[in-house]
Amino acid sequence: MSDSPNVVVAGAGLAGLVAARYLAEAGAEVTVYERRPEVGGRVRTRRQDGFTLDRGFQVLFTGYPAVRRELDLGALDLREFRPGAVICSTEAGTRSVLSDPLRDPRSLVESVFNRRVTTTDKLRTLALRQDLSQRAESWFFSGPDASIREYLRDWGFSERYVENFVAPFYGGITLDRSLSTSKHVFAYTFRALSDGRIGVPAAGMGAIPEQLRASAEAAGATVVTGEGVEGIERDGTARSDAGDGISATGGVTVETTDRAVDADAVVVATDPRTARELTAVDTIPTEGIPSTTQYYRLSDSTPISTGKKILLNSDDPSPNVVVPLTDVAPEYAPDGEQLLCATFLGDDARVRDAADLAADTRAAMDAWFPERSVDGLEPIHTDRIEFAQFAQPPGVHEALPDATDPEGPVYLAGDYTEWSSIQGAMESGRVAADAVSDDLS
Repeated sequence: MSDSPNVVVAGAGLAGLVAARYLAEAGAEVTVYERRPEVGGRVRTRRQDGFTLDRGFQVLFTGYPAVRRELDLGALDLREFRPGAVICSTEAGTRSVLSDPLRDPRSLVESVFNRRVTTTDKLRTLALRQDLSQRAESWFFSGPDASIREYLRDWGFSERYVENFVAPFYGGITLDRSLSTSKHVFAYTFRALSDGRIGVPAAGMGAIPEQLRASAEAAGATVVTGEGVEGIERDGTARSDAGDGISATGGVTVETTDRAVDADAVVVATDPRTARELTAVDTIPTEGIPSTTQYYRLSDSTPISTGKKILLNSDDPSPNVVVPLTDVAPEYAPDGEQLLCATFLGDDARVRDAADLAADTRAAMDAWFPERSVDGLEPIHTDRIEFAQFAQPPGVHEALPDATDPEGPVYLAGDYTEWSSIQGAMESGRVAADAVSDDLS
């Protein structure tokens, strides 16, 4: 870039912070405006009575390429889950381990003798792992699409395996226990699970955007919180063809809650609905999938240990998964306390009484752990998230907008230009920054 162009970034979520760092490193004067008092967008953490409560149950996939590129994983001090999960049946009152013996040899015997999953399905899982590990990055999110359920059926997996393991496990990832989400999401995340681990920073998921903010500011960007972007006025010119590439002409005036800012370009990295309002790009997906997460304290000298694995409810989506968080990250609770969380799917959970949700979790835990009492399980916070992800049915990714779709020197950065994930958000920030740099250079 020449003459230090001035670029505004609207939104300090993961996408906006990554874009800001790349733009600042390229020589732009970058200011990020975030309407909330803290950065992070959908990835945030709060503290309550010594407990660390993330905004809904979230984890970091270390196998994501953008995560490895943009984050200092060592500095995040990750607390990692062990591969696989514990399949729990409320009706049968059982729990059984299913894991990847290649990455978790300690669970080999339990996994081999898991009678809820057939040997054929276990072998098919290993074959699928091998197949996806050999695919190039460009293969994912390309070609014909189908639902996750159809994809697994084509691979020959049994209905029992799909219902007992995949439905609750991917219900936690896609918030869609029906498995009607695009198979591309399944393939990419399955490969990432095989290539890396999942974990949470010792200080909570909010440590991720805080690290990205520090990186952006170290590169020269300014991050302003408590001040959001409310409007964008283009200076009467639009992005136009120029030779072999595309160049942006003219500038923009950005209206924030406190001021009017003249800029050479603006990157819109807000939530999808706000992004559509600011840019008038109608291909931005605004249909959201809800999620409800309830946190519990358990004051008990006997810890609930699952071997650092997630508990999957094979019978019921209420709760879909239960996670003994302090089994993985003891820092999430004060000394002598345990912290658990449960995730509930669907619109119904968003309106149900918190006490009713807690009763469901207590009943499930009583059935799964008959050897101990969980009467002391006390709900301490309930996150009811209206828009946890955008809906991703088969074919949706082909219709998503590009970073350069808005008119004029206005650009998009958000997972809604890639796919709904931390990977998609971070990758979109880099792509948007590259587009701005190319057009203004």
